[in-house]
Amino acid sequence: MNYKNKNLDFSKLKEQTKLVRGGLARSNFGETSEAIFLNSGFAYNSAETAQSRFNGEAPGYVYSRYLNPTLKMLEDKLSLLEGCESACVMASGMAAVFASIMCQIKAGDHFIASRVLFGSCFHIATKILPNYGIEVTLVDGTSQEEWQNAFKPNTKVVFIETPANPNLEILDIEFVANLCKKHNASLIVDNIFASPFSQKPFELGADIVVYSTTKHIDGQGRTLGGCVLGKEEFIKEILLPFHRHTGPALSPFNAWIILKSLETFNLRMKQHCQNAEKIANFLESHPKVKKVLYPTLKSHPQFAIAQKQMKNGGAMLAFEINGDKNDTFKFMNNLQIIDISNNLGDAKSLITHPATTTHSNIEPNEQLKIGITPAMCRLSVGLEDVDDLINDLSQALTKI
Repeated sequence: MNYKNKNLDFSKLKEQTKLVRGGLARSNFGETSEAIFLNSGFAYNSAETAQSRFNGEAPGYVYSRYLNPTLKMLEDKLSLLEGCESACVMASGMAAVFASIMCQIKAGDHFIASRVLFGSCFHIATKILPNYGIEVTLVDGTSQEEWQNAFKPNTKVVFIETPANPNLEILDIEFVANLCKKHNASLIVDNIFASPFSQKPFELGADIVVYSTTKHIDGQGRTLGGCVLGKEEFIKEILLPFHRHTGPALSPFNAWIILKSLETFNLRMKQHCQNAEKIANFLESHPKVKKVLYPTLKSHPQFAIAQKQMKNGGAMLAFEINGDKNDTFKFMNNLQIIDISNNLGDAKSLITHPATTTHSNIEPNEQLKIGITPAMCRLSVGLEDVDDLINDLSQALTKI
C-alpha cells in the first residue's frame, strides 16, 4: 500500500486552509488525520544509511529528541501560520524562551529587555543571565529615549513581550526592530498574549518569535508546549544544535494534540477576541473598576501603537478594582463561572492576581514601578457565552 502526498501551493491559500491542510505528511496508509509517531528512536536499512543521516548527507530521522515526523508536521504548520521560514517546537513556552536567548549569547555579551516581563522571563533576565557573565539592561519599553540609549557595541540580543504580561503594555515592534538592525542585534518577540491571530511580529521586523503553545494555540488547557520561529538559517545553524544537545524536546503526543487544535485556531480566537472586547467595555463602565487595560480601548496608554500593529485586541485584559488587596480577593472568590488560575489562553475563562502569583518573584516596589498593584487582576477570556461572563463579573463586583 502506498499513498502519494499532495503538493499544495500554500502561497495561494488562505490562512484557515493552511491551518487545516498545512504540514500534513501522510504515511503509506493514507490516514486523514495526522499520525502520532510515539517512538523515541528510528531504525536504518544499513549502517551506511545511519552514517549518512547523522552527518547530514541524507534526509530522515535519527532520534525523537532531535526531530520526529509528528513534530515536523507541527513545525511546518506553525511556520505557515506565522509566515516564516522555519520553526522548532519544544517542551514548554519557557523552554522556547530560554533556548531562543541562550543559543545566541555568551559571556561578555549585552542583553536588553523591556522591564514588564512574565515572572519567569524576569528571572532569566535578572538572575540567570548575569550568572553567565552576560550584561543585562532593562528598559521602560514605552520610552523611545530609553531604547535608543540602551544599546552598546556588545549588544547581542533584545527580548520584548507585547502585549506584556500582565499589564498589556504595548511596545512598538517596528521601532525596536529598526534599532536592532542598526546595532546588529537580534530581536526576539514573545507573542504569547497576542497569538498569531492578533499580531504578526515578522511583518514588523522581528527576527525571532516565541510562543507557549500551551496557551491559545492548544487553547484547551491540555498540553505543555513551546515554539521558536525564525529564518531557516537561524533555526538550523544556531538554535537546533543548542536544542538537540540540551534536550527540551516536545512529546509527539503533545504535538499531535496541538496539531488538531490548530484546525480550529482561527474560529476559537475570533470568539475569544469578541468576548474580551465586550467584557473590557463592560468593566470600563463599571463604578467598582478603577482602570481597564485592553488594546482596543481608547483609554489604553499605547492605543495608537495597538491600532498600528495589532489586528484586534486579543483575548487577554487586565483591570484594577476600586479597593485594596482584600477587596480584590473577595471579588475573585465570589466568581462562580470564571476560575482562579495562573494559566491563560484556555477555552475556560481564567483570572489571577499577578502580584501574588505569576509575578510574586518580583519585589513589591518593583511591581509597583511596572504597574502591578495589589488591586490588579489579569483575565484570560474564554469561550463561554459572553453574557454569562459579564453577569458573573457583575455579581462578584457587587459583593465588594
